[in-house]
Amino acid sequence: MKNILVALLFILLVQHAAVAQYNPEKVNKKAVQQYELAMSKASEEGLTEAMKHLENALRIDPKYMDAHLSLAGIYGEFKQYEKAVLSYEKARSLDAAYFLEYNLPYSINLAGKGDFEKALKAVDEFLTISNLNETSRKAGEYRKKCYSFAISYQEKHPGENYLFSPVNMGAGINSKDAEYFPSLTVDRKQLVFTRRINNYNEDFYESELLENKWGPAKGLTGAINTNLNEGAQNISQDGQMLVFTGCNFEIGFGSCDLYYSIRTKNGWSEPMNMGRNINTEFWESQPCLSPDKTALYFAARRPDGFGGSDIYVSKRMANGQWSEPENLGPGINTIGDESCPFLHADNETMYFMSNGHQGYGGDDLFLARRKPDGTWGTPENLGYPINTIENEGSLFIASDGKTAYYASDRSDSYGALDLYTFQLRENIRPAATTWIKGQVFDVKNKSGLPSTIELTDLTSGRVVSRLQTDEDGNYLSTLPVGKNFAFSVNRKGYLFYSENFAISTNDPDSAYTRNIPLQPFEKNAKLVLNNIFFDVNKYELKPESRVELDKLVALLKENPGMKIRINGHTDNTGNKADNQKLSENRARVIYLYLTDQFVAKERLSYKGFGDTEPIAENDTEAGRARNRRTEMEIIEVADK
Repeated sequence: MKNILVALLFILLVQHAAVAQYNPEKVNKKAVQQYELAMSKASEEGLTEAMKHLENALRIDPKYMDAHLSLAGIYGEFKQYEKAVLSYEKARSLDAAYFLEYNLPYSINLAGKGDFEKALKAVDEFLTISNLNETSRKAGEYRKKCYSFAISYQEKHPGENYLFSPVNMGAGINSKDAEYFPSLTVDRKQLVFTRRINNYNEDFYESELLENKWGPAKGLTGAINTNLNEGAQNISQDGQMLVFTGCNFEIGFGSCDLYYSIRTKNGWSEPMNMGRNINTEFWESQPCLSPDKTALYFAARRPDGFGGSDIYVSKRMANGQWSEPENLGPGINTIGDESCPFLHADNETMYFMSNGHQGYGGDDLFLARRKPDGTWGTPENLGYPINTIENEGSLFIASDGKTAYYASDRSDSYGALDLYTFQLRENIRPAATTWIKGQVFDVKNKSGLPSTIELTDLTSGRVVSRLQTDEDGNYLSTLPVGKNFAFSVNRKGYLFYSENFAISTNDPDSAYTRNIPLQPFEKNAKLVLNNIFFDVNKYELKPESRVELDKLVALLKENPGMKIRINGHTDNTGNKADNQKLSENRARVIYLYLTDQFVAKERLSYKGFGDTEPIAENDTEAGRARNRRTEMEIIEVADK
């Protein structure tokens, strides 16, 4: 409101060019009376009433330029950019010289409706004024930089077929109170958000997706909501953990700290402080868990930062505690404010807010993609119309990689901020992500086994995620579509389990269920090496086989009393003698790889079985694929 009053005072006090044609002294006196009433109402923050008096003034005297300019200022305050531009242009048509100083607010409203080229021309005209004070010149130069960026962005990303059309999520979720910070589980069936009740108390609410429709929102059950402020939450992909910001809690170390709560059979647990490694006497807020719950991203204001608020990451250590946070560095953080980090389910794409990177003005939304070495790439502005001249809010992208959720106070809002959903433009989408879930158990007694699960990119060899099952062996892991992954399960005293997911073309809605039996170390136990790859009828190891082979090397080095044999198998197509030779050669190259990695030869042997030991029928391609395999078999287990 202060901005509009300043603008109105500017209209009254500005010195106009001597060559101006418009003369305020010649305005109809009754129109002036209406104008003065409008100024009085505006000073009392009654802008709607002020508009009525300005309209009355213009009905009396349509050439009353100051009334057109003041009306344009109020339209701009209400974000009615089209109407503001029309009012400015009516004023300009009356006297271009008198209008010269108003090219700055005119340009801002042009940019508000996305007309950046005209906005740039307008601000250029503004900057031709010779006697501009330093504040006005800096304001004009700042806007010029924003408009030039917007034009350049549009040229690089035309987006001809993209329609930005946010849809209000409806009365079941939104209310007269403010709703914000949407967060979803990986199956996209549970939505959790913050609601500020009576513009004071922040609590968490949830809604369930039932038959493609969101059900009525309800407060989270359990002990998580209190009479204090809980907000800026993020629910884990499996829906079992909630991290959030709590302010002025008795168990806090500063004004706002990070907390977590666990889902129990009785609802959500009492908030637990995330510890002194993360929380300080400074401000920490807006947390986001990685899909595997091993990394925590958040915003904080700390003395070691680059400016205002920066984005940090903390890693979960082997003892369950969180490490000292690391600043994401000058590639992400600036002298301005970076906040609201959101790491997508693909574990590769991060979205965040910034007013320090070049944008459209105010807080813009950006994305950064993780590079093969694990560092973050250069941030990319999400572009207009997602970003505007206004301050944007936090963003959440569902696991399908295209459905976005955010808070806005658009014209169809039920009150204050409401939750909306829209489709992301293709070139700013993360990888669509499906998921795998199940239980790890002992193959003999069927009891659940707490285990470590790793997802490794077979192309780069980089571990994409690493998570722990719960105490009963239950797990949920995300699987980004578009890459081939080695999925492995490890537990001390057991053979590791491995599987290959080639999901480059799979529907991301096709989730997987794998209940995984682990074999304890014992003589004759066998393990199919599902991530060993050869070309058809060849026995040269493909590069992506290294991920599995290195796991086998590690297993042997951790268990020096173990002796194994590598077994090669084929399907029954082709000549039996050729199949026998191929299976033996494939087993041999694995044997050689292990010896090259300094595994003692006396612990190793190999054998080819050709097509003599099928594990599936050979009359289907799926069956033949299962029979074409390499195995490791334990020959001896001894303590050393």
